[in-house]
Amino acid sequence: MPDLPQQKTHLSSFSCYYIVMRLSDFKHYAKELLHIALPIIMGNLGFIMIGAGDVLIAGRHSTDTLAAISIATAISNCIMTFGIGLIASVSPLLSNYRGEKHSAKKYFYPTIRFAMILAVIMMIGVLLCVPLIDYLNFEPQLVKPIKEYMIITAFSTFGAYLHAALKEFLQAFEIVFLPNVVTVFSVFLNLALNAILVFGWGPIPSLGAIGLAIASFTVRYFMGFVLLWYCFKLMKFRNYRDDREYFRGLLKIGMPISIAILIEFVAFNCVAVIMGRVSGVYAAAQNLVCTLTTVSFMVPLAISNAIAVKVGFANGAQNLMELRRYAYIGLGMAVGFMACSSIIFASFPGFLVGLFTSDSKLVDISVPVLYVLALFQVFDGLQVSLAGIFKGMKKTKIVMIANFIGYWLISIPVGYTLAFKYNMNIMGFWYGLVSAAIILCTIMLIILRKYINDMKKNLDFVRIAEEY
Repeated sequence: MPDLPQQKTHLSSFSCYYIVMRLSDFKHYAKELLHIALPIIMGNLGFIMIGAGDVLIAGRHSTDTLAAISIATAISNCIMTFGIGLIASVSPLLSNYRGEKHSAKKYFYPTIRFAMILAVIMMIGVLLCVPLIDYLNFEPQLVKPIKEYMIITAFSTFGAYLHAALKEFLQAFEIVFLPNVVTVFSVFLNLALNAILVFGWGPIPSLGAIGLAIASFTVRYFMGFVLLWYCFKLMKFRNYRDDREYFRGLLKIGMPISIAILIEFVAFNCVAVIMGRVSGVYAAAQNLVCTLTTVSFMVPLAISNAIAVKVGFANGAQNLMELRRYAYIGLGMAVGFMACSSIIFASFPGFLVGLFTSDSKLVDISVPVLYVLALFQVFDGLQVSLAGIFKGMKKTKIVMIANFIGYWLISIPVGYTLAFKYNMNIMGFWYGLVSAAIILCTIMLIILRKYINDMKKNLDFVRIAEEY
C-alpha cells in the first residue's frame, strides 16, 4: 500500500509524457502536410475563384447568362473532369516511385504526351455533345449561348490539361508554391477579361456568355504555358520515350479515381441539367450553390493532395507508421476545417447568396439549400481526404465503387423522388446528396481500416521471415 502513491505518480508522469509525445507527433505531421497543402489551398482557391468570377460576372449580366453557362459547364465539365481525374494520378504515382528510390524526373515528357492525348479525346467528346443541346428542351433563349460556350470551351482543353499535368508533376516533387501563385494571379486576369468581354469596353462590344468562354480559354492557356516555362527553367529533362509502362501505371491508378470523380461530378451537374429543363433559374441556383461549396471544398481537397503525396511516399517505402499518421492526421485536419465551414454556411446563407445575385427568385431558391449544404460539408471533407489516402496507397477502385453506390444508387434516386414526387425541387436533390456522402464515407472508412490491418500483418510476416 505505501507504494501506491508512487505508482500513481509514475503512471501520471507516463500519461503526461505520452500526451506530449502525441501532441509533438501531431504538430510534426500536420506541419509536413501543411507545407504541401497551404500553397495548394491557395492555388485551389484561386482555381475555383476563376469559376466564381464567371458566376459573379454572369449573375451581374443577367440570370439567363448565368443559366446558360451553368448548363454549358455542367455538360462540358462532366467530360473534361474525366481527363483531369486521370491526370491526377501523376503525383501519387511519381511519389511512389520516389519512395522506392526510382527516377521520377524522366517522366516529364511522357506526362505531357499523356495529357495532350487526353485533351484531344475530351475535346472531341465536348464537341459531339453540342448538337444534342437542340433536343434537351431548354428554354429557347438559352440554347444558342450554351452551344457557343461549349464550342469555345472544347478548344481550351489543351491549355487546361497542360496546366493540370505540370502542376501534378511538380507536386510529386513537393514543388507547390509557384504553380499555385500562377493560379492566384489568374483569378484577377480572368476577372478583368470577364468584365471587359461580357459588358464591353471601348471598341470591344458586349459579348455576354461568349465573352466568359473567351476569357476562360485565354486564362487556361496562360496558366499552362507559364508552368511549362517554369519546368524548363527549374530542371533539365531528357526525352524518355518508353511511355507504355508509365501510361499503364497512370491508367491503373487514375482510371478508378477518374471514374469516381466523374460519378460524383455528373451527379452534381445532373441536378443542374434536370432542374434546368424545369426552369433556367434552378440551373442557376445549383451552379451558385455548387460554387459556394466548392470554395470551401478546395481546402480539404488540398489536404487530400498532400495526403496522397505523403502517403504515396510512405507506401513506396513500406513505412506503415508514417502512412497511418499522415492518413489520420490529414483526416482530422480536413474534417475540422469543414466543420467550421458548415457553421459559416448555416449562419450567413442570405449574405453568401447575395454576393452573387440580387434576383429575388434566385435568392429564395438558393438560401434554404445552404442549410442542407452545411451538413453536407462535413462528410464532403471526410470523403475527399479518404480518397487522398487511397490514391497514395494505389487502392483507388474502392473510391470508385463507394462513389457509385453513394451517388447513383442512393443520391439520384432519392433526390429525384423527393424533388418531383414530393415537390421539393432542388432541395430534394440535396437531401439525396447528403445521404450519398454519409454512405460512401462509411464504406471507405471500413475498407481503409481493413487495408491498414492487412498491410500491418504482411509487414509483420516479412519482418519475422527476415529474422529467421
